[in-house]
Amino acid sequence: MIINILAAAGGEAAPQNKFGFVEALNQGGIIAYSIFAILVIMSVGSFYILITKWLEQQKILNQYKAIRTNFWRAPSLKEGAAKLDKNSAWRQIVDDGLAAEDQHGKMTDSLEAHDWLHGSLARSEAAVNSKLAGGLPFLATVGATAPFVGLLGTVIGIYRALIAIGLAGSASIDKVAGPVGEALIMTAIGLLVAVPAVLAYNWLQARNKRIAELLSGFSTDILANINSKGAVKPAVQAAPAAKAAPKAPAAKPATTTAGVSPKK
Repeated sequence: MIINILAAAGGEAAPQNKFGFVEALNQGGIIAYSIFAILVIMSVGSFYILITKWLEQQKILNQYKAIRTNFWRAPSLKEGAAKLDKNSAWRQIVDDGLAAEDQHGKMTDSLEAHDWLHGSLARSEAAVNSKLAGGLPFLATVGATAPFVGLLGTVIGIYRALIAIGLAGSASIDKVAGPVGEALIMTAIGLLVAVPAVLAYNWLQARNKRIAELLSGFSTDILANINSKGAVKPAVQAAPAAKAAPKAPAAKPATTTAGVSPKK
């Protein structure tokens, strides 16, 4: 601040910074702007997939709580399915199992009911898992390629710095600072885009694996219930009991002495 005051007092303008981020992009031209735009699209797409997939997974996990408490209390699978959300993954498995049971009765060959039901439920599980996995390949692609996209900007920046040195005949700082700064900025942006994408991919994959395990167990229970005509059911989790209101203290009986009645 003192230097600026002295410069203003001497009639000299304060030196301007010509090596900022925008200046580096301007020096890089359309190539630098194109690489930066690609990295921004990758970053925005990664966070969009992370948020949407997390909401989708959380919805399925929250619906599983209703399965553990309410679904298996119903006397039949059809009545239990009516308690589930129409667009839920759990409702899809139940509906596919019931539909496979009805279709098996229409078959004329000797295909066993167990094999037909098992295949139908497995196909339903695969459809749910495939939907949950949607978008994850984009995260994997971003995590694998974003550093190299940033490296491309680095290579171009270094190349431009070498050209500036050759034209100037000397490696002065004012000739190479802009291109080298542009190169370092692109490398940093590429890493900032890639690291969150890799972390999001691994985290979402772990949650998908947990959901796949729950779907497989639920499908097995549905298969056993259908084959046993409703006799086989998993252990039902007890519903949380409502807290009973505290009882009022009992009134004390009036005491009497021998031969004396209580006063009215």
